[in-house]
Amino acid sequence: MSMKYCPIMSTLGYVLSPARDKVLLSHRIARETDDQYGKFNGLGGHMEPSEDIATCMMREIREEAGIEVTGMSLRGTVNWTGFGPNKEDWLAFIFLVTSFTGVPFSKNDEGTLAWHPLLEISKLPMWEGDRFFLPLVFDDDPRHFHGCLPYKNGLPVSWKYVRL
Repeated sequence: MSMKYCPIMSTLGYVLSPARDKVLLSHRIARETDDQYGKFNGLGGHMEPSEDIATCMMREIREEAGIEVTGMSLRGTVNWTGFGPNKEDWLAFIFLVTSFTGVPFSKNDEGTLAWHPLLEISKLPMWEGDRFFLPLVFDDDPRHFHGCLPYKNGLPVSWKYVRL
């Protein structure tokens, strides 16, 4: 008998600069006990029971960056299994934020926030698996991607996706 699959539902958002040539990333350096310590990542987190996924994304960006989303699109989903030190299963909805109001924080409880040239983000320290799906977030293909990215011992073991 197989175990029921009950992933943690979450969002992950990438905020584009008005000129669309930079992306706002969090550098997780505030707490050395952070599972993501030292890594660069988009913004996001767990969905609350009372929210839909878009409301969750907008709330997370408001909390983490202090800006209000005025335009975003769902780019896809990623199913992570065995992720992180607790080997959790996560299902993330990946958004591209194309417009916002306000000025982003320069830091938050998790670390610093800064704009990074889109063409250079692959050089930054990040989860290895992010390198597989990030090109799909920023490309010009209007179709959603839906990927599966299992992890073992802190590293991705495979990557497959469909685009519909």
